[in-house]
Amino acid sequence: MNNVVSRQVGVVPNGETPQPPVDQASMQTRPIKQKTPRAATIRVSRRKQSAARGGGAQIAESSCRESVVSRSSWLDVWKGRRHNVLWATLDGQLVSLWKKRTDKFTDIVFHVSSITDVRKQDKGRFSIYFSKKHFEFMAHNKAVQEGWVTSLLATRGRDPPVLPEQHGALTMKNPRSSRVYAAICGHNLWIYNNKEDFKLGVGLTYVPMNVASVKQTGRHNFSLITPYKTFNFSTDSLRELGVWLGSLTQVIHSALSCSEVAERLWASPWNKVCADCGCANPEWASVNLLVVICEACAGQHRSLGMHVSKVRSLKLDIKVWTEPLILLFVHYGNKAANDVWGHNVPGAEQILPDSSGDQRGDFIRAKYTKGRYRRTHPLASSQSLLNKRLCEIVCGPNVPETMSLLCSGARVLCHSGDPHCSSPILLAERAGQAMQTELLRHNEYTDAPAYAHQKPSRDPASSVPLSAAGEELHGKLEEDRFLFSKENDSAACDVLDLREVISVFDRSNGPTHAFELVTLTDQLLCSADTEDGLLIHLLHILKVVLPGPVDEEELDRGFAMSRVSLREGGGLQHNEVWAVLRGGQVLIYPTDQQRHRERLTLNPETQYKIDSSENTIELVTGERTMSMQFERDHSCQSWHSLLKRAVTTEGKLYHLPPNAIGNVPPAIERCISHITQYGLKVDGLYRRCGLATKISCLVEALSSSPKTTPLETDEEGLRNAAGALKQYVRQQVVLIPEAHRKLWVEAAAHTEETFRLATYRGLLKKLPPDNRITLNALCGHFYIVQLYSAENRMTAQNLALVFVPTLFQELAMNTDMVQLTRELIIHHTLLFLGKEEESDMESEELITKL
Repeated sequence: MNNVVSRQVGVVPNGETPQPPVDQASMQTRPIKQKTPRAATIRVSRRKQSAARGGGAQIAESSCRESVVSRSSWLDVWKGRRHNVLWATLDGQLVSLWKKRTDKFTDIVFHVSSITDVRKQDKGRFSIYFSKKHFEFMAHNKAVQEGWVTSLLATRGRDPPVLPEQHGALTMKNPRSSRVYAAICGHNLWIYNNKEDFKLGVGLTYVPMNVASVKQTGRHNFSLITPYKTFNFSTDSLRELGVWLGSLTQVIHSALSCSEVAERLWASPWNKVCADCGCANPEWASVNLLVVICEACAGQHRSLGMHVSKVRSLKLDIKVWTEPLILLFVHYGNKAANDVWGHNVPGAEQILPDSSGDQRGDFIRAKYTKGRYRRTHPLASSQSLLNKRLCEIVCGPNVPETMSLLCSGARVLCHSGDPHCSSPILLAERAGQAMQTELLRHNEYTDAPAYAHQKPSRDPASSVPLSAAGEELHGKLEEDRFLFSKENDSAACDVLDLREVISVFDRSNGPTHAFELVTLTDQLLCSADTEDGLLIHLLHILKVVLPGPVDEEELDRGFAMSRVSLREGGGLQHNEVWAVLRGGQVLIYPTDQQRHRERLTLNPETQYKIDSSENTIELVTGERTMSMQFERDHSCQSWHSLLKRAVTTEGKLYHLPPNAIGNVPPAIERCISHITQYGLKVDGLYRRCGLATKISCLVEALSSSPKTTPLETDEEGLRNAAGALKQYVRQQVVLIPEAHRKLWVEAAAHTEETFRLATYRGLLKKLPPDNRITLNALCGHFYIVQLYSAENRMTAQNLALVFVPTLFQELAMNTDMVQLTRELIIHHTLLFLGKEEESDMESEELITKL
């Protein structure tokens, strides 16, 4: 790194902190206008869980390594006018700024020798100066500010890094193409925003070559591949490409010294860093846990005992490295193992290469002996089912699930029930699954952490409202982060990665607008002054945590969202999904993008039961049974109480506005509920006719005794119910009074959709209460029906064609009225249940089968 600094400052003897030098240029600088963080937008009450709950070590921020030249904390940072909240670390040589504590590559990094001045200011502020630019910082309290200023001053006089061996301009695709300046310094590739920053010594990030590999990807292109990210570059010429490829390859080779086994295992980017602390080029492995680890962590693994971790060297223990074992590590290794053992590691507890021996030991014991961070298999509470599933899964290539089963306590020595192959090992051998066989043999006599039955807490504190027991903070959202501060406009004191959220609950009640976020370690109650303000924050969070694209209307009125492990019927296979409880439905969002989203309709006949010992809720709807296993008992108990409310209050299976006035005819309620529960997938529903005589009898029976009239659930019976609904509405209900029809016709004829929708809302308000609420019930029902058009072929347009004669009689042939009926269906939430602001219509997103 070429570092241009006008002078060096000598080290002050006797350990005294050097004072900032007098810089004539900096003395002449005009006073800088103080910047302030963006104001908070929501109130947050946070209650942390006890670290002892999982038996692991809580490596809190306060216990992080701090010394006169070592520092780490969240800081508000201004780079010119650009403001951000970053995790800042100082290791005596480098100042690194990260967007998240768990990020592997920095947003900004510079060597301390690049600093020309450090200035302390008021209100927790301080500035770092370089020869031609400066950064401004703000700490959340005076102690943090003093620590940073003291540490930065103590590093003055450090020698600059060695000069770069190769440097020049490149184009980097990330994902859009941008020009950067790169330099090979020692065993790292430094990336700078431009050549000027390179000369100042202020980089964007650096890539350690000992965890990287390089390959040509095009005529002028090459990729630098690491376990965490692939950097794609292009050069201006073939000659430059050759120079860069040669230089990078030479540096990578010089950074590595390994055996053939190590080379093969390190070919997987994930295996080039320690599975526990992230140290580069780990030369040891636990052959039963399938993790590649560094020497320091290997020592801690040995202390666990052979019954937990079997440690072997990649270079010395040649005999143990059979071809199937090598393939297990190449194809799965650290990535698959950490998906199981390190599934839920909080950022504050993750150890680093420079962590102390005590921190390393506490973390490794918590991870492998106590299973604090593991993803337990959904069958973990039943030893017999675990063993049965193991015998099934080893006959195929699904090694990750075998690892999950073993991690949760499945027994390799269990009896399979097959007289010819009495154990899982023999079953895997017979099926020709060499890697499964190898994994089972190395775990034949090992122990997994015991499954802990997590019963609901009886601690009285757990029943105290969060606002009474929690830490009061102010919050604001920024992309996929939740920033917290002590005061409304003070610097951030902590940051939550929203991807750590495992449950969201709407806790609004009357004038109180609040929602709750649940992570593995915290519960946060967030409250706003208005419903709109609450919904803005809630939708932002859901768009981050829910997999795939999120439709705002689909989530409207959702009041419980949780990440769960879903199991269908009596099967043993499970899938990770997000479940959303919305009105009278449960929406299923699979994390596997290859699987389709689903919805289950709830009604008074829906059966559900909770198993608190397993944090599981079983739902039975019609002929379908599914089991949802939650990650925390708090989420499971909350869902149970909300389900009870949803099943008992959503028997009508359609949505009405709060404080709605008027009554829906009981016959219409009965037909809607019955069809929603049983008939949404019936082909040609409402378009294909049932038996005319049967329909007439049904209409007569529903008119006299709607609650007791028997309705059939087969396809013909459902078409009869649909026909009865159409006939009942046409004969006995006038939804749009004669006096109002002219206004509706005029509104439908307008060419501007925004104007039409605004006019419809006004006209709906003028309808008599019974008419308005009945039209709302019907259009809401049709909205649900068209969501299933892939099965029933009833799109919004088809439904409009069927029902326009019911609504507007003689005007049914008018194309404008067909369009009006369709718009009442697809914009149902906006028109009947939406907010008053007309501007909201323009941004409304819809799920509509056109």
